[in-house]
Order: sequence, then C-alpha cells, then structure tokens
Amino acid sequence: MSPPPSRTPGMRLWMAVLVAFGAVVLVWLAGSGFMPGAWYDGLAKPSFNPPPSVFGPAWGVMYLLNAIALALVLQVPKSPARTAALWAFGVQLALNAAWTPVFFGAQSIVGALLVIVAMLVAIVFTVVRVHRIHRYAGYLLWPYLAWVAFATVLNGSIAMLNRGAQAG
Repeated sequence: MSPPPSRTPGMRLWMAVLVAFGAVVLVWLAGSGFMPGAWYDGLAKPSFNPPPSVFGPAWGVMYLLNAIALALVLQVPKSPARTAALWAFGVQLALNAAWTPVFFGAQSIVGALLVIVAMLVAIVFTVVRVHRIHRYAGYLLWPYLAWVAFATVLNGSIAMLNRGAQAG
C-alpha cells in the first residue's frame, strides 16, 4: 500500500482559498435575507448617503479583498501571531454578519451603530495583526477599513437624523 500523496503548496493554497471564500460567503449569506425596504426608504438620510446601487458592488469588493487577505493569512505557517490574526478575522467577520440583521431585520439603528463601532475597532485590530504576519494581506484590508469607517459615519448620521424613528 502506497502512502497518501503529500499536499503540495498549490493544494494548500486552493484549500486556503476555499476556506477563506467560504467564510466570507457565510458572512454575506447572514445578511442576504435582510434587505432595505419601506422602513429604510422612509428614514431621513444625510446628503452624503450613496445611491443604493453603490452598496452591492462596494461590499462585493470588500468581501473579495477580505477573502484574499484571509487566504494569504491561512498560508502563513502556524504561530501564535497567525492564531491571533485568525481570531481577529473571525471576530470582525462575525460583527460584519451581525450588522445587517440588526439594522434591517431588527430595524435598530442604534443597535447597528453599536455593532458597526465594534466592527470598526475589530477591523483596526485585524489590520494590525494581519500586517504583522503578511504585509500584503494587511494592505488588502485598508479599503475595507476605510469603507467601514465611512459606513460607521453614515450609520451614526442616520441615527441622529431619525432619533424618534428607531426601534432601539
């Protein structure tokens, strides 16, 4: 009986890509059932609120960058620094998955603001951790950090403009 074939670096790369994209798709799926509707359309929004057609492509790019960065991190040899980066990734992705159900599902502008502030902090932590072990993966997360910072300001502005209309 011959020994099982050893995994080549290319196979490990494909496994990392599958895991990373799978994780990001799960985050996307968590929010896909909660779409803007009449409630959101009726909210007052700031003048810098992008048109609805911007959000899908922007988030698509952010999820793609997250998946590529995560796949690169998964290629780094196991170490405490890699473990910390993976935990940070997991926390920020979990918070990302929570925002849409809180904002659109529960219709809680303030609750979503709390989630996105925590997410922003977690992304900063993730960028720092990831950059320490894979410089390019860290750079890939900068647009995501900028987008979520903008989304945090947008969420906060919507909260201020709709103080009497929020569920919690």
